[in-house]
Amino acid sequence: MVERGAVELFEHGFVRLDEAMASDLSVVNAARVSFAKRKEEMDDSDAFLVRFLMRERHGTPFEHNAFRFHIRCPIFVAREWFRHRIGSFNEESARYHQLEPAFYVPSPEDVRTQVGMPGAYTFETVGSEAAERVRETFAAHYEETYARYEQLLECGLAKELARSVLPMGIFTQFYWTVNVRALMNFLSLRAHETAQLEIRRYAEALETFFAKQMPITYKAFVANERTAP
Repeated sequence: MVERGAVELFEHGFVRLDEAMASDLSVVNAARVSFAKRKEEMDDSDAFLVRFLMRERHGTPFEHNAFRFHIRCPIFVAREWFRHRIGSFNEESARYHQLEPAFYVPSPEDVRTQVGMPGAYTFETVGSEAAERVRETFAAHYEETYARYEQLLECGLAKELARSVLPMGIFTQFYWTVNVRALMNFLSLRAHETAQLEIRRYAEALETFFAKQMPITYKAFVANERTAP
């Protein structure tokens, strides 16, 4: 993906890098200021320093880098995302405008059953016929609830109240500004195989931008078993 491009997800969703103030060199300079040093270019000793900071969990130099992402995702994904109180959020408001009829319908291969206890679930896909029935149920429910939403708006009901009939599968969008230390923490949790599939796909998209923008820091993160400093 191009650096400022968008990764499209789930038909209506995307992750777009809106802006970045982030580089491996800024990590180095944030660390070397302890010795009143500043560099204009990276060399091998600086790459070693980044790896050292990551390994020894000297995390503050990574905080002097920031990404601003534009995200569009289902509301149930956003609500998981907002639990990470490590960045700044501004979200689309259904108080102020009518939401579009854009909904999440899982692809056939993503329709799954859940087995086990909380914290130790396993998931299995279902047969093609069962998956299609699920998808049809999702679509029918979305169509019905959005029609009722429109009816309420046409009757003059306030948008802030009418929105309460909408399902969690409708898409929302938001801007998220996050420093790189916090981003790595997010990725360590939400790109993990135990995270819910839908938010994991978004985390994987974020990771492509991180790897492109800060390759040395990213490689150190992976080498450090994806543990944030």
